[in-house]
Amino acid sequence: MAKKTDTAAAPQHTPMMAQYLSIKAEHPDKLLFYRMGDFYELFYDDAVKAAKLLDITLTTRGQSAGQPIRMCGIPYHACEGYLAKLVKLGESVAIAEQVGDVASSKGPVERKVLKVVTPGTLTDAALLDDKQENRLLALFPFKGRLGMAWLSLASGDFALMDTEVEKLPSELERLRPAEVLVADDTDLALLERSPFPVRKLAPWQFDAQTAERNLSRHFATHDLAGFGITEPMLAVGAAGALLEYIRLTQGGALPSLSGLRVEHATQYIELDAATRRNLELTETIRGEPSPTLFSLLDNCATGMGSRLLRHWLHHPLRSHARILERQQAISALLDSGAHADLHAILDGVADVERIASRVALLSARPRDLSSLRDSLAQLPALVAALPEAPFFTGLAQALQPDLAISALLSAAILPEPAVLLREGGVIADGYSAELDELRGIQNDCGTYLAQMEARERERTGISTLRVEYNRVAGFFIEITNSFLGQVPDDYRRRQTMKNAERYITPELKAFEDKALSAQDRALALEKQLFDGVLQQLQTHLAGLRLAAQALATVDVLATLAARALQSGYVAPQFVDETRITIDAGRHPVVEAQIDDFIPNGVEFGLARKLLLITGPNMGGKSTYMRQVALIVLLAHVGSYVPATGAVIGRVDRIFTRIGASDDLAGGRSTFMVEMTETANILNNASEHSLVLMDEVGRGTSTFDGLALAWSIAKQLIEKNRAYTLFATHYFELTRLAIDYAMVANVHLDAVEHKDRIVFLHAVQEGPASQSYGIAVAQLAGVPRDAIRLAKRKLLELEQQSATNSLQADLFGASVTVEVEPEPHAALEALQVLNPDELTPREALDALYALKSLLQTQ
Repeated sequence: MAKKTDTAAAPQHTPMMAQYLSIKAEHPDKLLFYRMGDFYELFYDDAVKAAKLLDITLTTRGQSAGQPIRMCGIPYHACEGYLAKLVKLGESVAIAEQVGDVASSKGPVERKVLKVVTPGTLTDAALLDDKQENRLLALFPFKGRLGMAWLSLASGDFALMDTEVEKLPSELERLRPAEVLVADDTDLALLERSPFPVRKLAPWQFDAQTAERNLSRHFATHDLAGFGITEPMLAVGAAGALLEYIRLTQGGALPSLSGLRVEHATQYIELDAATRRNLELTETIRGEPSPTLFSLLDNCATGMGSRLLRHWLHHPLRSHARILERQQAISALLDSGAHADLHAILDGVADVERIASRVALLSARPRDLSSLRDSLAQLPALVAALPEAPFFTGLAQALQPDLAISALLSAAILPEPAVLLREGGVIADGYSAELDELRGIQNDCGTYLAQMEARERERTGISTLRVEYNRVAGFFIEITNSFLGQVPDDYRRRQTMKNAERYITPELKAFEDKALSAQDRALALEKQLFDGVLQQLQTHLAGLRLAAQALATVDVLATLAARALQSGYVAPQFVDETRITIDAGRHPVVEAQIDDFIPNGVEFGLARKLLLITGPNMGGKSTYMRQVALIVLLAHVGSYVPATGAVIGRVDRIFTRIGASDDLAGGRSTFMVEMTETANILNNASEHSLVLMDEVGRGTSTFDGLALAWSIAKQLIEKNRAYTLFATHYFELTRLAIDYAMVANVHLDAVEHKDRIVFLHAVQEGPASQSYGIAVAQLAGVPRDAIRLAKRKLLELEQQSATNSLQADLFGASVTVEVEPEPHAALEALQVLNPDELTPREALDALYALKSLLQTQ
């Protein structure tokens, strides 16, 4: 197939195919949508691939250079659905439009790629998820460090940071990019199993000096110091490559970005990839969108709000001052009851953030502008509904309506414009005198045709004569065959029908030329006027972006206030002490799905850093641990929390080692994954970290697992000194509370009644009395015979354990194993003697024999 698309053979091809191959050579790694009339056509290998991916018909049409042309096509007016499917599959598409004049072209009309659609550069509303950011990420690794830059074209957010290469999995999970850019000489093993599309670029595009010049030119600054970049950063090279990629995919146009934001790891509580998955913040462990913390909280009225809420959940703040600003704003909404009014107003607000981005790229559609106009009209009511609180003062300023934008859009755009600009009916009457005149000519057509029809009927005497118009025949006079003898001499035949003839007259032809010309001129003028409106809006983009951010913030705060009121959440307190206290805490997602959720608290402090949690399977240990982490996370988002009270000290990271999963593609067993995650915790947790460890060491033999669990717990106590919830079935570990004052035993209890188990789900002090594993197995439906055998074997093992102190002495006490001595030959001989039956002589002989045995053994 490569020979078919070889541009060296272009002269042998038909002119159309030569043009196609020339364009395709510029975009070899993308599917090429080649516009031909009302269709986008794909040829050769592209056609084979697209037909399979889109499930459309693959055909063969004619030949070029002696080879049959494989092809498939899609209607241009329905391309969005096909593009969406291709992009979700990780494909990129170059769209070649007809840019030449069809009427004046000699040979194929000129075509040019005007846009490249890739997973990370989407801006069209039909191709985007309203509730999720669509980020393009560029990576530049060097000597163990990693420069990262990411951009959302749909929102204009542009950020960068430097970090360590080993943190890449965590950053990918945090940002969830739609597309990743790297230099083609990059060797990043961590990207080999990445679920995100990876695109390789020329290494020179990551040059830091070139990148700094291009970025400074784009933002019209002398250098990048104004963005906080005063020292060399690897991320600057990544940002430059990203900007160049945008320029290439957008046909040379660069978006108006909100600025360049430098992120630092210390801004947010760090969550590694495993923690984000295990806590099910925005998707379940199985990858489903619900039930999750996000799906529970997301009652936002706008897509902007939903995306910001998602961002807040993945970026819990460390700064207590910023957290309290959000918390106090929620308090003000609850005190005033304004959250309900705000949401009612926001229901009428469109996605201003994404509309502003499409305006910046000059790709906005008519209904984008009408939606923007109608949304801006809601701002005065929204500002009036804001409570009087310091946090809302800045938001109110950003939400002040821009009168110039409102006036422009009201004057220029019809109240309900057409969906597509090419259909006309977009620009409002009165905005352009020339357009009004051209529309007047079109609107007079009906009147003119009726008047001419009446005159011609009277002149010819043909009562059935009709004067009409259609797109195929244009304007015509139709006369049925029975009246053909009465046709005047000045009629000229235009079209023959089955039962009639259609004619044109000099007068009608003159009107047709004028009317059709007016229609074409009106459509061209509307496009010109619409483009002019987009150009005028460019100077207002900064204000639109600020308004969009303020709208999203108000939406999220109102949503969190409504949830706090509905579910009885409280405002947590923040202190600088080493402390986490939660009174009657609840798992926010689980309590929404079950009746009678049992709340439980937790108490951490300098003298109480590790809680050993024992209790039965299904007793609620994992739920309890997760709820503590989610409450701490929600508190750092600025939200109220599901508890009756909470006091939280400094927290820098949250780690979780929960659940069992393997990584078959990476060649890692379940136990290897468990140990890898554990190693990450032990190497990185600090005294201000919250650590959740669930059943560590269960993936290997009993003694291996017990030894590992014991050593890991000791490491967390002695070295990391983190806030730790350590759930285990190894009851031997409960002895750690004897050796370490900062260790406490707690348990989730259960009771057995008539061979049935009842889970109490309440956390109590002290270790559990038993694990109830067999009872849980019985509850799961394990056959009775197996349960009976298990109980018998358990009794046997417990009896053996009672005589063997090996496990009890695992933690450093001397091991004493009593071994029954081998019987002595003299004792055996003595045991068989019966003195009553021996004569004196026999008794003396037996005594000498015993003496001899003692001497020889």
